[in-house]
Amino acid sequence: MRLGDERESSNYVDDTGRGGLGFGGGGGNMLGCLIPLIASRFGIGGVIVLVIGYFLLSSLGGLGGGGTYAPSSQQVGSPEARSTLDPAIKHFTLQVLASTEDTWGKLLGGRYQPTTLAFYSETDQSGCGVAQSAMGPFYCPTDKRIYLDTEFFSELSRRFQAPGDFAQAYVVAHEVGHHVQDLNGTLDQAHNLQARASQTEGNAIQVRVELQADCYAGVWAANAKDPEGRPVMEPGDFEEGMRAAEAIGDDTLQRETQGRVVPDSFTHGTSAQRMEALQRGYKSGDPNACKF
Repeated sequence: MRLGDERESSNYVDDTGRGGLGFGGGGGNMLGCLIPLIASRFGIGGVIVLVIGYFLLSSLGGLGGGGTYAPSSQQVGSPEARSTLDPAIKHFTLQVLASTEDTWGKLLGGRYQPTTLAFYSETDQSGCGVAQSAMGPFYCPTDKRIYLDTEFFSELSRRFQAPGDFAQAYVVAHEVGHHVQDLNGTLDQAHNLQARASQTEGNAIQVRVELQADCYAGVWAANAKDPEGRPVMEPGDFEEGMRAAEAIGDDTLQRETQGRVVPDSFTHGTSAQRMEALQRGYKSGDPNACKF
């Protein structure tokens, strides 16, 4: 990717190195805290069963009543704790975040308000409850932040065999896509539909949410420019993103983790669906091509 002199976004917090997790102010309501995450994860196989279980309960009980959470004002960890964030990863990730800000600012005009990216290591506390690295990157609509343990980039390369800078950028752009959905009211619409749906129907709604975020990631990639006005995408970049999209499809992850595929439990879409959504956004460059 051509990000040489791209600015870094200032919309971030560095929670790495804190070495602790606070649960003050209602942290025990784990179901209520985690419900908003159902509409915001990039996708990772290790927590599929956990999230499906929470989804079943929230679908039966209604998303509207349990999804609110006020994060504790109690400080987490030591204020003197040193950051453990790799400077190179920080620089690249914040360049990508800045690029999404510039791109969506042009596409949406004054309607776009940037999200904040929270870097953390292993555990953190979000407006949606506990953040753990095993959950993968996610967007929390309660505090309108993206939560990222950058070790996921290593896992994307090693476990999912999807290395490359655009594969990492795709992760960030997908979560920013959820923020765009939040601003457009799509996440609220999805939550309302899920509250009245069966588990299977709710999962299908969730798939639509995730595929639209994939499509939005493609739209960003198609429109992103470097400071000289040239496309940031270079030969081979998009193929990296397609490999990542293929690797984290529900069917591929289920086949690897449990040896069988259960379509009714899909929450992010098949590998083919995720690749198609990313490609549709990239080929069109038009947010209107990303229908919910």
